[in-house]
Amino acid sequence: MLSKTCKTAIKAVIYLCSKFETGQNASIKEVAEFINASEHTVGKILQTLVKQNVIKSLKGPTGGFYISKEQKNKPIIYIVEAIDGKEIFTSCGLGLSKCSSKHPCPIHYEYKEARDKMEELFREKKVNDLCQPVNNGLAYLIG
Repeated sequence: MLSKTCKTAIKAVIYLCSKFETGQNASIKEVAEFINASEHTVGKILQTLVKQNVIKSLKGPTGGFYISKEQKNKPIIYIVEAIDGKEIFTSCGLGLSKCSSKHPCPIHYEYKEARDKMEELFREKKVNDLCQPVNNGLAYLIG
């Protein structure tokens, strides 16, 4: 359901959140190494997230990417919408353009149920909610 890019973006934001308490900024290279993704991809993702006000950045020798207190308390749906768009929660599971309740595709009702549950999860869970298990060693960002 989520694109690989979106999954990478979520991991990157969680990593930045894990650095919040120390007040340290992270470089593209650092984020990419920690989440095991290419620097090129991470760089593009982080720039998109800055433009969408999901994270912040500073230029210069002490610059890098970071997350504010306000941003770490936002639901992760902001990340999903910044990368995959809002239509991920309304589009057809088979990619049909005219799928609806009146003209459903073969998986319409089951997919809609799963899609609605995912949207609910992304609206409820905040960035910080995902960060805490990582900081506590109960969850991991690398696979």
